Amino acid sequence: MAMDIRRLSAFSDADQGGNPAGVWIGEIFPDDATMQAVAADVGYSETAFAVPQDDGFRVRYFSPEAEVPFCGHATIALGAALAEHFGDGVFKLQLNEAQISVEGRKQGRLTAAALQSPPTHSQPVSRPLLSEAMSLFDLQAEDIDLRIPPALINGGAQHLVLAVNRRETLKGMRYDFETGRRLMVREGLVTLLLVFAETSRLFHTRNPFAFGGVYEDPATGAASAAFAGYLRDIGWDHGGVIDIVQGEDMGCRSRIHAEFSDVPGSSIRVSGTARAI
Repeated sequence: MAMDIRRLSAFSDADQGGNPAGVWIGEIFPDDATMQAVAADVGYSETAFAVPQDDGFRVRYFSPEAEVPFCGHATIALGAALAEHFGDGVFKLQLNEAQISVEGRKQGRLTAAALQSPPTHSQPVSRPLLSEAMSLFDLQAEDIDLRIPPALINGGAQHLVLAVNRRETLKGMRYDFETGRRLMVREGLVTLLLVFAETSRLFHTRNPFAFGGVYEDPATGAASAAFAGYLRDIGWDHGGVIDIVQGEDMGCRSRIHAEFSDVPGSSIRVSGTARAI
């Protein structure tokens, strides 16, 4: 089966940065082994595979090492690719565990895209897991911004969030890849989300993605959706809108915009631009 992979960078900062994703659109899915091999060969943190289904598309996401239930930046890339193939519009997507939508609209060399995330939820993290995660990054209790307590957060995939109280701490993030991978696989954590709040509505984040065989993601829409839902859960003064800068410390600055209501658990609208690579 010929595999025509579209390569796009999602959540770009104008015509720079963003997170590369592969997109394949066809009539019938290849077998799982083929999709896994293609994702490994493409080498990006995720590749999205989409086929027509009813009045929308069935979508699956593969990282270089494993299938993941939801990937935000690959969904934004898919929205851009669908707009290129079929024209501007809103496209229904059936994921493994949820139904969502993505919108794509061409804007010159860029495509504006927005997804509606799966429902969000959060829960406290156990003391042993929190201790293990903090040790992974060599974080001490005084490094944590307790206005945003550590938690397990979900917006279609599970993440652990650690908010730090200094931008320099975020910039200095380091971890042992294999130790992080074992932790994330064991706990079912698609990413670990480290956050610094510059203001109540502007955040800087970093996203280790050892679960998928990638040291760090430069833009993570799924974690951003989960984080927005968590801010709502804890009563943060978000005003219904937050902006996230990610990838800056990797030299790949990305911009993610999230809008959401006060309805607990409701979908998060995550938007940004995508550019062809």
